[in-house]
Amino acid sequence: MSWSQSTCATAVPVTAGNTVVVSINGTQIPAPLCAAENGGGATFGKWYTYTPTINTTVTITTDITANTPRVDTRLHVYTGTCNTLTCYSGDDDSGANYSSIATFNVTAGTTYYIGWDNRWTSNGFTFQIIENSQTPTPSSPINYTTQSISTINSDYNICVVDMDGDHKDDIVGVNNNNLKVHYQTATPGTFSITNFPLTGVTYLPTWSLAAGDYNKDGYNDIVLGSGSGLSILRSNNTGTAYTGITPGQYIFCQRTNFADLNDDGNLDIFSCHDIAPNVYYLNDNAANLTYYQTSVTPGAMNLGASGGNYATLFTDFDNDGDSDVFISKCSGPPCELIRNDGNGVYTNISATAQVNVTPIQTWSSAIADFDNDGDMDIIITASAGTHRFFRNELNTSNSVEEAYTNITAGSGWDTNTSTNIDNIAYDFDNDGRVDVLGAGGKIMFNQGNNVFAPINYPGISVGAVGDLNNDGFLDIQNGTTIKYAIPNGNNWVKVTLDGIQSNKNGIGARIEIYGAWGKQIRDIRSGEGFKYMSSLNAHFGIGTATAITQIIIKWPSGIVDTIDNPTINSVVNVVEGSTLAVGEFATNGFSIYPVPAKDILNIKIVDGISMKSAQIYDLTGRMVLESNLTNDSINVSSLTIGNYILLMKDDNGKAYSQKFIKE
Repeated sequence: MSWSQSTCATAVPVTAGNTVVVSINGTQIPAPLCAAENGGGATFGKWYTYTPTINTTVTITTDITANTPRVDTRLHVYTGTCNTLTCYSGDDDSGANYSSIATFNVTAGTTYYIGWDNRWTSNGFTFQIIENSQTPTPSSPINYTTQSISTINSDYNICVVDMDGDHKDDIVGVNNNNLKVHYQTATPGTFSITNFPLTGVTYLPTWSLAAGDYNKDGYNDIVLGSGSGLSILRSNNTGTAYTGITPGQYIFCQRTNFADLNDDGNLDIFSCHDIAPNVYYLNDNAANLTYYQTSVTPGAMNLGASGGNYATLFTDFDNDGDSDVFISKCSGPPCELIRNDGNGVYTNISATAQVNVTPIQTWSSAIADFDNDGDMDIIITASAGTHRFFRNELNTSNSVEEAYTNITAGSGWDTNTSTNIDNIAYDFDNDGRVDVLGAGGKIMFNQGNNVFAPINYPGISVGAVGDLNNDGFLDIQNGTTIKYAIPNGNNWVKVTLDGIQSNKNGIGARIEIYGAWGKQIRDIRSGEGFKYMSSLNAHFGIGTATAITQIIIKWPSGIVDTIDNPTINSVVNVVEGSTLAVGEFATNGFSIYPVPAKDILNIKIVDGISMKSAQIYDLTGRMVLESNLTNDSINVSSLTIGNYILLMKDDNGKAYSQKFIKE
């Protein structure tokens, strides 16, 4: 076939079976690329069309014996027309020797455009189309409308987060000299745009971006991860300007995060290091940052002592109130589960938990309470190879770390051959079960009982997630395109946080909701998946349930807020400590008397707990009194009349809190 004939408009029709590609010598595959994890780089393409006669599941693959040895190929699958192509599926490196495998649902009579590019080779090869079954495609539990916004045109548009403190998600874009924010307005689906000129930014987020208010001014700051180091966009105290800061250390950044690593109430900055032990910057409470590298810097925490680190996810796996760490690994080493033991001590428990499986290659993992039993499960979502699904077997009746159970067989993850560098876990259809968006142009919907089923969507792919029209359903922003979820009748609640003793965003907080279904949990995390930054608000679907009996927020400080009978289909904003009941237990660590207190506040500590320090805060978050505990009372005579929060820490650094009145 000549160069001029191999265009989208003259694509060769093919059917199930083998097709021989003589060479890649036709017109270039245009944007959007459907398998773009390795960027652009192609100059030629080869075009085919496939029109199935039945509703079925199809696999297109070059990982076949006709290609011996296997060929490094890159595949793009589109729907639409040649003038308006929409990504539907695609793959780069899922098969052996970087060959391609893409599996997706197709509809009878729909034409799918198959494009192969020369990013890795112009040589010929054979691809195979396999029609896997004649089972009709199941109906979609949620549908989407697509909106293209041409002004989302920064070099990096990979962040959806609240940037002005109104608890509505905004869209963040970054260039080397500009930060562009699309602020969500009061009119659903519309945005006002502000550009912030930048200086001092050396590195752009070629690998990842994270957001969090590390300087405690009420506005989110941004960390940008590149292959050479990271840069920080720091807000001023009015959110009207940003300063670029580049610390300067060499880091082959992959995933970046904001997290309170030493439980001191300040957000620190973490970065995966691809070719060396992981690194982080500790915040001194004045937004001054000190650099550490695991196993290199004296006194550094054990947060990944080897290379191959591609994504970190900070969440509370053992339900002890602090954030542990799961590290997704690429290029050979097994993934790591690192337990936070308090006081800056982290212990690698991967072998005990039995999640250190090999061989597996992953750039990110999907982590959530998939079975709604109150603890976080792990799906190691492969970037090449096969997925693994582990159920958390936490036993709260003892202090022994139990092994996770591999429940991959029969879960739907054993038959899901689509792989991707980015995988994220959210309840996309608001039915009360957490789903996973990854590869193959599909969402793996949680059916309950730890079974997932794939539903394909034209043009869908992993992006930044948030509620971009404030309707309680999660939307997906990818480049200039927003996939708006169409409400399906399921009910929901959205919880937004304002930290006082804890960090402003509530990063590291555990949120629980209770109702007729039982219990659901979310942890607030900065940095989900591999690349993107998604909403810091907690979204819960409750399906057809018509009431929520209780919301409980367990803050990193140890403060526990409780909201009884919240209104469904609404946004519930919680200020840390605002719901603590005076004179009642806020934790099970201690009790206080008398309440109100005049001069002396007596403390009765639960047997088996040894408290070492006490701090008293007013309700604006200002610490007004601090004491090392040498007896069972605190002199509060110097305090003015009002409401206060007593925050105590035990010998392991675990926090307990309770509200009291000074008379």
